[in-house]
Amino acid sequence: MAALLGYGQPLGGVAQTAFIVPDLHEAIHQWARDMGAGPFFVLPHLLAPGQTYRGAESRADVTLAMGFAGHMLIELIQPLDDHPSVYRETRELRGFGFHHLGIACADVDAASQEYQARGYHEAYRAAVPTGGEVIYLDDGSGAARGFLELLPVTPAMDETFTRFWEASRHWDGSDPVRPFG
Repeated sequence: MAALLGYGQPLGGVAQTAFIVPDLHEAIHQWARDMGAGPFFVLPHLLAPGQTYRGAESRADVTLAMGFAGHMLIELIQPLDDHPSVYRETRELRGFGFHHLGIACADVDAASQEYQARGYHEAYRAAVPTGGEVIYLDDGSGAARGFLELLPVTPAMDETFTRFWEASRHWDGSDPVRPFG
């Protein structure tokens, strides 16, 4: 059996489902109302220095929110600009909606090499506030089927996402929008 993260998802397995949305607060309220997901923790203006998109420097800025539906971490991402990015690529190809599945990895670089050996391509890389870098991969079809995001399992990542999950366990629907930190 694979090791479990503090919020019940397996290391090496799908730990997150992500969607790009035109309006973050509207999406949060829809997910809370229609799916019972939440509360959502908002991280404004995630403009990570040193991010790369398809091998070139990227200046894409997004605001994101994370909340739980059961043990599944839901990430809502609102692009804030039209700089070249995996977010713009998806919007131009098929609009807003599903964007990626996040895979929890002990070593994202090693996992990336394994996926690349199977034909995947690195599309995006950026530092994240919980430590390490995320890597988005595609299977050669670009954004057509969505990306895989390799999530670095750091102590801060596991603590942060577990804290979000704990907040969701007995959530009464109040206060659906909360600060990330």
